[in-house]
Amino acid sequence: MKAQERPPAVVVGVDDSSASRAALAWATGEASRRGVQLRIVHGMGLPVAFGLGAVADRSLSEEVRETAHGLLTASAEYVRRTRPEVDVATVLRPQDACTALLDEAGHEDVVVVGSRGHGWIRSAVPGSVCVRTSSHAPCPVVVVPDTGEPAPHRGRLVVGVDGSDVSRRALRFALGEALLTGSEVVVVNSWEMPLAADSASLTAEAQSPHEGVFDRRSGELVAGLLAEEVDERTAHLDIRAVRVRAAPVKALLDAAADADLLVVGSRGLGGVRGLVMGSVSQGVIHRSGVPVAVLPPHSGEAD
Repeated sequence: MKAQERPPAVVVGVDDSSASRAALAWATGEASRRGVQLRIVHGMGLPVAFGLGAVADRSLSEEVRETAHGLLTASAEYVRRTRPEVDVATVLRPQDACTALLDEAGHEDVVVVGSRGHGWIRSAVPGSVCVRTSSHAPCPVVVVPDTGEPAPHRGRLVVGVDGSDVSRRALRFALGEALLTGSEVVVVNSWEMPLAADSASLTAEAQSPHEGVFDRRSGELVAGLLAEEVDERTAHLDIRAVRVRAAPVKALLDAAADADLLVVGSRGLGGVRGLVMGSVSQGVIHRSGVPVAVLPPHSGEAD
């Protein structure tokens, strides 16, 4: 069944890595919160030019195939043991990991991957997969770090905004997650003053008026976004804003140090308003100690 023909789901990529296990645990909880199916996907990384049957005969031993099925079976058993209310489906695909996940994902889904992966067979979530998937998926992608023991629920979500359409979607996603988890939402906008041609001659007194302009614009941007995106469903949520003069990645990581989830867009506006440019979302993914939800450029758009 094509993704467009089935109900929304949480789609998680798995291999035998600890990062994959962390992703599976997070995805299991998310599927339970949303009341949707959890689809566990493993991509074997086989060439597809000859078709699955021919490739399997030539390149894939029964032992490796059985191991892949065993991985999916064990993953499904984990879900049924920890969250018996969750409907589980397993998907084994011959393609590389990223292609398998993107083919399985629909616009109303959430894709979950580990921040790093590996495996004894072609990995479902190698390190580059989180970057590729978060750039091209048709839906939000949550990248879960391998931090050992699961963190306790803190009731706090952080979202970065810059006024771009994708950052608006990031804010809407964060508000939706807050409704599911009963969490506070912290809206972050950062800005940096452009350097003067002769930075040594730019005194503190000269900087102050410029800093005031940037700070005022930041406040107007955040207030405008909240006025547009907060509705009757989310008006009761605890929402606060953090506006700071800092590099975007640092601002986000600092704000999310004790959060349950950090939400960013991919390929935002950049420049003075820039908080969620593609380079920022990727920088956050690789350095964050908490799960990061990335809203790709076309996430949520219908085919």
